Amino acid sequence: MDTTNLGEKIVSVLKTIFDPEIPVDIYELGLIYDVLVNEDFEVKILMTLTTPNCPVAETLPMEVEEKVKSLDEVKSAEVEITFDPPWTQDLMSEEAKLELGML
Repeated sequence: MDTTNLGEKIVSVLKTIFDPEIPVDIYELGLIYDVLVNEDFEVKILMTLTTPNCPVAETLPMEVEEKVKSLDEVKSAEVEITFDPPWTQDLMSEEAKLELGML
């Protein structure tokens, strides 16, 4: 497996994780800023939360890390939280906006 295929597999896993307050997965919500995979299949995910006081600020990054680590090909996974740039509804996919009745 190459890093591109693994990246796609990781995105599939991310799409199974939902924000508890909004019925849309974290990928379509635009909470995932970057997924980096190196040749050693070590993964780094840069993500944000809808707000700094998000009720899942403690648990969501751990859930992301554990689910990504559960992929056989992944050697290690690290999640970094950033609020720069801050999350806005503009980062949501068309699909997410449609689901939430914003289109």
